[in-house]
Amino acid sequence: MKLTSTVLDAPEPRVLAGFYRELLGWPVGADEPEWVTLRPVEGGAGLSFQLEPRYVPPVWPAGSGEQQMQLHLDFEVEGRAALEDAVAKAVAAGARVAEFQPQRDVRVLLDPVGHPFCFWTRDVP
Repeated sequence: MKLTSTVLDAPEPRVLAGFYRELLGWPVGADEPEWVTLRPVEGGAGLSFQLEPRYVPPVWPAGSGEQQMQLHLDFEVEGRAALEDAVAKAVAAGARVAEFQPQRDVRVLLDPVGHPFCFWTRDVP
């Protein structure tokens, strides 16, 4: 058995896949109206995007009775400058920086439909 993909629900799978394709540079594998897959060139598990017409974005951080995130993606970058560059690239592609930031070496962002994801580095003084 092997993990082949992490699947994110989206009201428009192609739109969300386009955001992550721009962010990660991964090519599209499957491309169907209700299912899109991105695969890293070097191999390994990719990301897939599945149509969910009733998708409700999570609240970060969630309070009592609010939609909680089910998972989030972590992307490691090399150093403080790379952390800020990754944030700028993601924002330019359509993400937004979350208001709450829990740590100095982590930046929490929300993708265009509200899935939280993080950039982090080991190299923050």
